[in-house]
Amino acid sequence: MTVPSRAIPAAPVPGAPVPGSDGPTETDLVPARVEEATTRMAALARPETDRSAPLASWTVGDSPDETVLLPRPPLEQDASAVPAPRAPSDDRDDSSLVKASSGMAVATLVSRLTGFLRTLALAATIGLGLVGSSFNIANTLPNIIFELLLGGVLTSVVIPVLVRAAKEDGDEGDGFAQKLLTGAAVVLLGATTLAVLAAPLLVQPYIENEANRPLATDFAYLLLPQIFFYGMGALFGAILNARAVFGPAAWAPVLNNVVVLVSLAVYWMLPSPADGSPISSAQLLVVGVGSTLGIVLQAVVMLPAMRRTGFRWRWRFGWDPRLTSFGGLAAWVIGYVVVSQIGLTVILRVAFSATDGGPSIYSNAWLLIQVPYGVLGVSLLTALMPRMSAAAANGRLDQVVDDLSLGSRLSTVTLLPVSVILTVFGSQLGVAMFSVGRAGGSSAEALGATLSASAFGLLPMAVVMLQLRVFYAMADARTPTLIMVIMTAVKVPLAYLCPVLLPPDQVVLGLAAVNAFGFVVGLVVGDVWLRRRIGRLDSRRVARTVLLTGIASVVSVLTAVLVVTVLERFLGGAGAVAKAWLTVGVGGVVSLAVLVVAMRLLRVPELDPVASRLRRLVGR
Repeated sequence: MTVPSRAIPAAPVPGAPVPGSDGPTETDLVPARVEEATTRMAALARPETDRSAPLASWTVGDSPDETVLLPRPPLEQDASAVPAPRAPSDDRDDSSLVKASSGMAVATLVSRLTGFLRTLALAATIGLGLVGSSFNIANTLPNIIFELLLGGVLTSVVIPVLVRAAKEDGDEGDGFAQKLLTGAAVVLLGATTLAVLAAPLLVQPYIENEANRPLATDFAYLLLPQIFFYGMGALFGAILNARAVFGPAAWAPVLNNVVVLVSLAVYWMLPSPADGSPISSAQLLVVGVGSTLGIVLQAVVMLPAMRRTGFRWRWRFGWDPRLTSFGGLAAWVIGYVVVSQIGLTVILRVAFSATDGGPSIYSNAWLLIQVPYGVLGVSLLTALMPRMSAAAANGRLDQVVDDLSLGSRLSTVTLLPVSVILTVFGSQLGVAMFSVGRAGGSSAEALGATLSASAFGLLPMAVVMLQLRVFYAMADARTPTLIMVIMTAVKVPLAYLCPVLLPPDQVVLGLAAVNAFGFVVGLVVGDVWLRRRIGRLDSRRVARTVLLTGIASVVSVLTAVLVVTVLERFLGGAGAVAKAWLTVGVGGVVSLAVLVVAMRLLRVPELDPVASRLRRLVGR
């Protein structure tokens, strides 16, 4: 798969559909389901107060027509790239649009909740020690290989090309989709087979101690088959989205989470190993096969929905020239993935060398850090992406600056308070959430401390992702990769310094802080590069929002600490877990209540749109 080799020169797109000559011919007719798909997918990401901007236009192959796409940096579970209609239509079915948007919002919320329960259940079942670390490393491998093969360019390329094929081909794009699935299946099957055979070699870079490699390798044999189903499931979802069917792809991860939870319930029914080993063969099979089965069903569940749209998958070999022109951008995107994984590999290797539970503690803390970004940041920023991409592609740098400023300020209002709360109460949150089953005790405390140590990187991470979107919107995949190179060049030596400067039980805390600091570096570098490319960035307004939100956040957390301290005096005999839940529950509620009042008093203007959107999400 490849990406656009050139962008169409900036030019305003007509505000009304382009009229035909004397009437549409057969080749000019756009299938109704494709037009519905492009209209609804674009409108799903449109903010309530739409500041119309020209659409970003790209050529596909030798076609003179335009396809609009929204690129994104890889390795994110957030706003997906969507095609938009060539010319905006005023005739939209608002009721169906609201219904689709509401359904997706509910599916996303349920998916994240069940995914969080799965994370907690895994930690409680296999612990945060050697078994948990071995599983987390093995579970990382299929995700990395999938991103290298397909994930990095899927969202930026496949959906728009599917829509284009449906418009251009007489069979509504079915032949092109069948070729795409056939070619992808062959490549994915070959790559999956090689990966399974090379499992011991793939595990080796992450684990320095040879004695700890066999368990991770055993898990890898069971989890690496996920590569094939990750890729096919992603393509199934792309085909459905291109046909205006969003529900199955949105709900499929929920089924995956449920399957894993069921497998973990079976795990608890199995007898413990009699020889004193940390996990028996039967338990290892249940966890590994259950995890892979969840990914299999996540893909397979979309097949009936594809048939209901009229699509039939038949093996069809051959290459379509529309995929040829995407090579240059895809190479840079793959480079981004490779460099980012170098940094992750080094961090996990250092974590494992410090303590057996290091990778598991680090991975779970990083997952928790991403939850508020996924729930709050992505839901608020997704609407900006098509508009910002359109403005960038059409040379409207003033609109790019406005949208970048707005996105940064919305990120600040939603994520900076969470960052402050996690910094203060992260340790108690780790104890409260992970003091269950085999994850309790010192491991839960270490995870909470790791969460606190890395919380300061939450807002920089969100802003860096926003900055990268600006570069992708300007058809520049090179600069995001270079930014990732700089971030990795900073993180790697600092990661290797952690065991030298810190005691073994604090190495993971240092690694989490190093990773967060990498995003701070990325923010600064991205800001400098953007200033050189598009000029002033409205930094004064962003700084004002950061200052006011920071003051309100500190006041709210200090108030919560005072309230929790008073309550703890009346619960002197309570256990550590009960006190942790008290701190998290009461502290969180008090913090949020005081935060809203403080931000109102400080007149933070971005509070109103954030509160309005969150009310609508809750109402759905």
